[in-house]
Amino acid sequence: MGLFRKIFKSENDRNIAKLEKIAAKVEELSDKYRVMTDEELKETTFILKNRLRDGEKPIDILPDAYACVREASTRVIGKRHYHVQILGGIALFQGRIAEMKTGEGKTLMETLPAYLVALEGKGCHIVTVNEYLSARDADWMGKIFKFLGLTVGISTHDMNPAQKKVAYDCDITYSTNNELGFDYLRDNMVMRPEDRVARGYHFAIIDEVDSILIDEARTPLIISGKGMKSSEEYKKAARFAKTLKESDYEIEEKERAIRLIESGIAKAEKFYNIENLGDVQHIELNHYINNALKAQYIMHKDNNYIIKDGEIVIVDEFTGRLMDGRKYSNGLHQAIEAKEGLEVRDENKTLATITFQNFFRIYDKISGMTGTAKTEETEFNKIYNLDVVQIPTNKPVRRVDWTDVIYPTEAAKINAIVEEVKKVHAEGRPILVGTVTIEKSELISKELTKAKIKHNVLNAKNHAKESQIIAQAGRLGQVTIATNMAGRGTDIMLGGNPEFLAKQKMKELGYSDEQIEFSTSYLPSDSKDMELAREKYKKYYKEFEQVTDDERGKVISLGGLHIIGTERHESRRIDNQLRGRAGRQGDPGSSVFYVSMEDDLMRRFGGEKMQGLVKFFKFSDDTAFTLKFLSKQIEAAQRRIEGFHFSARHTVLKFDDVNNQQRKEIYAERNRVIDGADVHDEIIDMIRDFAIDAVYDAIDGKESWEEWDIDKINSNLNNRVLPAEANFVTADMIEGLEAEELGTKVADKAVEVYEAKCKVLKDINLDYQRIEREILLRVVDSLWRDHIDFMEILRGEIGLRAYGNHDPIIEFKKESGQAFERMVLKMREETAMFLINFRIQIEKKVPVNFTVKKPTEEQLKQLHEMALARKKQIDEAKKKEKDQASSAEAKPEKAPETPANAEANAELDKLMKAPSNIEMVTNSTEKTEAKKKGKLVGRNDACPCGSGKKYKNCCGKDTK
Repeated sequence: MGLFRKIFKSENDRNIAKLEKIAAKVEELSDKYRVMTDEELKETTFILKNRLRDGEKPIDILPDAYACVREASTRVIGKRHYHVQILGGIALFQGRIAEMKTGEGKTLMETLPAYLVALEGKGCHIVTVNEYLSARDADWMGKIFKFLGLTVGISTHDMNPAQKKVAYDCDITYSTNNELGFDYLRDNMVMRPEDRVARGYHFAIIDEVDSILIDEARTPLIISGKGMKSSEEYKKAARFAKTLKESDYEIEEKERAIRLIESGIAKAEKFYNIENLGDVQHIELNHYINNALKAQYIMHKDNNYIIKDGEIVIVDEFTGRLMDGRKYSNGLHQAIEAKEGLEVRDENKTLATITFQNFFRIYDKISGMTGTAKTEETEFNKIYNLDVVQIPTNKPVRRVDWTDVIYPTEAAKINAIVEEVKKVHAEGRPILVGTVTIEKSELISKELTKAKIKHNVLNAKNHAKESQIIAQAGRLGQVTIATNMAGRGTDIMLGGNPEFLAKQKMKELGYSDEQIEFSTSYLPSDSKDMELAREKYKKYYKEFEQVTDDERGKVISLGGLHIIGTERHESRRIDNQLRGRAGRQGDPGSSVFYVSMEDDLMRRFGGEKMQGLVKFFKFSDDTAFTLKFLSKQIEAAQRRIEGFHFSARHTVLKFDDVNNQQRKEIYAERNRVIDGADVHDEIIDMIRDFAIDAVYDAIDGKESWEEWDIDKINSNLNNRVLPAEANFVTADMIEGLEAEELGTKVADKAVEVYEAKCKVLKDINLDYQRIEREILLRVVDSLWRDHIDFMEILRGEIGLRAYGNHDPIIEFKKESGQAFERMVLKMREETAMFLINFRIQIEKKVPVNFTVKKPTEEQLKQLHEMALARKKQIDEAKKKEKDQASSAEAKPEKAPETPANAEANAELDKLMKAPSNIEMVTNSTEKTEAKKKGKLVGRNDACPCGSGKKYKNCCGKDTK
């Protein structure tokens, strides 16, 4: 095989060879930049920007850009990029995933492509898995960028929009995948262009790319608003779920799904006093029961979530970190609150949502880096069009990975782990024990405490001490228990971290964070206090470095860091990440996994074959075995579950692709309108269509004009299209007309009335085009949110179509497409309806001086609320007309203005009475002074003169 590889190089070898050619050009420029002064080095940024402006492409200036950053890094933070980091940096710029082993310097590597991309002036986003890493890297690597004249920002969850806007306007912005996604959704919910925070999505460098694009791909980002109150229903369902026995339900562990079986259904019907739980009328009840079952029997405290300050906080199953601010969707969060006896908060209504898969597709280009990506290369390529390049290590890997130790039972495995810790701890080697859940980490901790072994525990409950625990995890005799990949992103340095120890010492002496951070940089300062702080830091660093170097030598002589995995994870990639904590930068180390046949992975995916093998060999409970074929079976089980999860993520993407196309259309329309597009002609088209539809509704399919009911037509038009025209349609008008011709006449009239209204608004300096835009946006937003709700319900129900030999995806596409078309038609109708019925009255007889103000956000919101009220009244009027048409009662001679119509118009008129909207000053003292300062009187309001009559029948007779 070795000879074969020498003759026929692998694809990865060929990729590295191509990268080497470019990297060689960077190396050739090292001496050129090494002899530059600081000022000359800084000037390079402007020189390179000018070269881009003159027509060169980024790839043309890459060697100079990378050589410049390399030298700046050496001077500013004292770290110089290794050759392999240059290779990785080139792969990142090419839009690939660079797989680099733990400790090889991925954080420093990202500065190379980030600087080059930032020179284009379109921004570069560096994505991390948590805000601690964003803040750390923005400060640490930011020193290099700032030295070279670039701006660096960070977007965090607790920033206000103004602060976020500043961060996104920087050349390089650090943030988490969650915050970037939420900012994108929020930007597509704003009403004004200046309220957007992000300036675009040009290039993203994703740290721990496997965690973000693979592990979190099944969980969509959701922005929610207040929904229904249903706390009692969840509490009742929780009480029911607790009455069940194992024989009442069935759990599908692979899918993490649960359902009632016959006995459970019978108990539910008795508990809720209903005849048939499967009836359509009980769909909502099934929703509560299913969530209660999942909360009770699948979601486990200290595994899936913890209780913190009386609230449920989700634990990230891949990193073990708390996901503050995130909630389970579709009522599961409320079901867990009810299960735990906490206050059940109202359900949320989804306002906006997107998956990470489709969010990161928005970028012009993405790239990523991680220690483990090759096992998921197929998915990276298929979903994101990313290939993986395995970057060689700077020094050969010396870590020894031992064969799995397998036990028949969980108890025997735990005892063996404790004994292993005792043995290695006695040698003085540092140990990292990796667990899958918080619960398991606390179990191991309890057993080590019994054995009187001092140790640290790192899990979601004490993540605040993460950096401190990880910084010391490589010291002599140190034992650390960490859930899954807690502490990922921070290297475990053998002998300890002198920088951390020096910083900690200065903090104890009262130095500020600003002074401490400055002390670790190579930047000049005119401040005497800062320079003294730096000298103090250097002193402590040197002292601690002697200690850690001595310890490092001892730890290396003992064999380095020892990793103990307490069970195999569902993904081989996560196991490899745990192993990778040892053996960084050529250090020695070792790893071993302890497995029991009772582990979740073995129980769910190992199959009966493996259990049968154990029984066949008659292993006793405390007997360990390290059979190679069993290890291969474990790996096969992992491959099966990886395939299962890939299929699940791919299915999520297929459904969201349908949503995504619709979302892009809505967001593109919103952005066009928000950016000031003139939508007046489109509004006119909407009004014409709305008017024609009203005519066709009124004639009710009758083709001959002689069959048309003029009173019914006028009533319908008065209620919907021409509120001020009680008898627009006459017998003379319709004689000899076809329906299409009558529709055109009514549409022309509706447009004429609306254009006159716009002229009035224009004459008093009100921005009617802004009103059109804002009303359109509010209608679109309201209907889009309802559509999202519909899509969620449809997504939940569509799976049943598979039982009827229908492809759920095809069915979803068809039905969601039809729903989207209905939504667009409704949007046009509601926008037209509101603007047609929006009324403003102006008194002509009284000389008036106007002080004009634009309508406020609150007033525009009130307009939309009035529109919804008006729509309800119109719907009621239409229903009433139908009822009247079906009865034998005599028809009225003419269609009077209905009380509902009058009330709606009066409410709409209130908008124009607000002093903050239009302030009017008049010198008239006549009875006809119908308008006081700050007010406009509606036609149906009581006349201000005190006559007791309506304004339109008194002083308002001559108004129009």
